Amino acid sequence: MTYLGEGYTLRSWLSTHDHKRIALLFAISITAFFFIGGAAAAFMRLELATPAGDLVSDDTYNRLFTAHGVIMVWLFLIPSIPNVLGNFLVPMMIGARDLAFPRLNLASWYVYMAGGILVLGALISGGVDTGWTFYTPFSTMFSDSHVVLTLAGVFVLGVSSIMSGLNFIVTVHTLRAPGMTWFRLPLFVWAIYATSIILVLATPVLGMTLTLVAIERVLGVGIFDPALGGDPLLFQHLFWFYSHPAVYIMLLPAMGVASEIIPCFARKRIFSYRFMAYAIIAIAALGFLVWGHHMFVSGQSAYASIVFSLLSFLVAIPSAVKVFNWTATLYKGRITLSAPMLYAWGFVGLFTIGGITGLYLASLALDVHLTDTYFVIAHFHYIMVGGSVMAYLGGIHFWWPKATGRLYPEMWARVSAVLVFVGFNLTFFPQYLLGYQGMPRRYHAYPAEFTLLNVFSSCGAAVLAIGYLLPLVYLTWSLLRGAAAGDNPWRATGLEWQTPSPPPKHNFEDTPVVEAGPYEYEGART
Repeated sequence: MTYLGEGYTLRSWLSTHDHKRIALLFAISITAFFFIGGAAAAFMRLELATPAGDLVSDDTYNRLFTAHGVIMVWLFLIPSIPNVLGNFLVPMMIGARDLAFPRLNLASWYVYMAGGILVLGALISGGVDTGWTFYTPFSTMFSDSHVVLTLAGVFVLGVSSIMSGLNFIVTVHTLRAPGMTWFRLPLFVWAIYATSIILVLATPVLGMTLTLVAIERVLGVGIFDPALGGDPLLFQHLFWFYSHPAVYIMLLPAMGVASEIIPCFARKRIFSYRFMAYAIIAIAALGFLVWGHHMFVSGQSAYASIVFSLLSFLVAIPSAVKVFNWTATLYKGRITLSAPMLYAWGFVGLFTIGGITGLYLASLALDVHLTDTYFVIAHFHYIMVGGSVMAYLGGIHFWWPKATGRLYPEMWARVSAVLVFVGFNLTFFPQYLLGYQGMPRRYHAYPAEFTLLNVFSSCGAAVLAIGYLLPLVYLTWSLLRGAAAGDNPWRATGLEWQTPSPPPKHNFEDTPVVEAGPYEYEGART
């Protein structure tokens, strides 16, 4: 019996300890939050289609971009790949029957939902206008919106992240099948492992920071307010100590997904597997050392800024290693342009553009000009949305036959991948130009000279929305009418493909014995 047939009642799903079912609970939840956050972005792009602020007030616009940021960062991007694909795949990829702590896994979903409800409660009751960064002193002294309730929601979401991260770390250390050595782990598992370490080490700092903001706002204790003896820069140091590694919480799992898809559809082993694994660990480690590059104009020491600038450039090295190795994997491969491969290529392209423009922002002099402009908006959307969401959708398509036992309509999936790529670039590339020309972010009205590029951006958002909605339609259709997929329709070599599709409750009838690496493809042209 498959895991889907273990029970059809609502209770059987809400009380399940099966990692695959919990992954589906996360998938449904984050999809709902994704479209709520996307709706806020749609209103913003409608407002920005004309120079005048004629659709919503400036205060409403502030609450829209805050809702968009809070929902997308903490309710979608951070949990998306780890909690959906990681939950579903990590035990099967290492030959285990489940995660180390199944009850903790289910609890993390309930805690996630509690955090989501708190955030939604804040938005429904009027919203918050601080931006997703909650910068002080605005958040502690001046904002009259629902700051504390939103902080409480994000704090609870952080607890869920720590629970999931702890579970993955213990699982990878203790439940690997016989023969599954560290250097036989799929790169996706390496990526989830490194991400989990970041989650466990960095998230408590975020929780502490948000708590301090709430204490100053509610009790008037001087922590960040200089008039009360506080330090306004302390908030930025603490917030970015978490939030820069959080970029890699979103990005490393996406790199792991691309590393599974590309060798499969190139029919080649991943190029330089060990360097790919080392690069994942290097990016995770260096990610903790560069938070200060968000603060070049904050008044921090010039010497500190120089050090943070150099360290930021250093992160580019392992990132470039990964792009080079994905490209080298394609060289002389027997490439199939399937939908997952298109998404993976889209990820590599958008990540590369986002990474290169990140170097612009790591340059001290140039950052002074670009800070708080649309250039920054474009850069982090290329990394966190263009990169991560492309990879997430690629992963959903790649492992969809494994999770459901069904195939999706390939043509529509390819159309969706192309629409997402084109729509994304049409939306956000003009924002690089707007930022370079000096248009500040977070304004609901702007000078008429910026109209054309903003119209391009809003039109691109419409194309992007269609690209995002299409998979929702044809994947739902696939569940009901899709052709049977067979156990391994892609002829992939990972352990997860050695089980039936959909997998049985405990994944494997017998514990597998691993005798080779995860990418034993032998189809390259010579």
